[in-house]
Amino acid sequence: MNKPFGGEKPGLGELMKKAQEMQKKMQEIQKQVSEMEVVGQSGGGLVKIVMTGQHMAKRVTLDPSLMKEEKTIVEDLIAAAINDAATKIEKGTRDKMSSLTGIKLPDGFDLPPGD
Repeated sequence: MNKPFGGEKPGLGELMKKAQEMQKKMQEIQKQVSEMEVVGQSGGGLVKIVMTGQHMAKRVTLDPSLMKEEKTIVEDLIAAAINDAATKIEKGTRDKMSSLTGIKLPDGFDLPPGD
């Protein structure tokens, strides 16, 4: 029978210590993600959205040339820029979690789940 962990069972104290270390790292990653800022763009940079890691929009920048466009075009470009920023936040979160776990999380994997 193969023995896990190099032949010896880890003690409860060691497991608790590792769990606390993992929790501390997770809290640090959550802090880093919440402090993160990304720029989502659309229309080749005509629309830019600055968004925090908590998915809060901080700034919207519209190129003056858009003021001549139809309202629906501008609305679509804003939505696309928001989606671009949200995608960048998700990727940043996955990358940070991968550094903690050593496992590359797939696109669309939601951590923490549900919000």
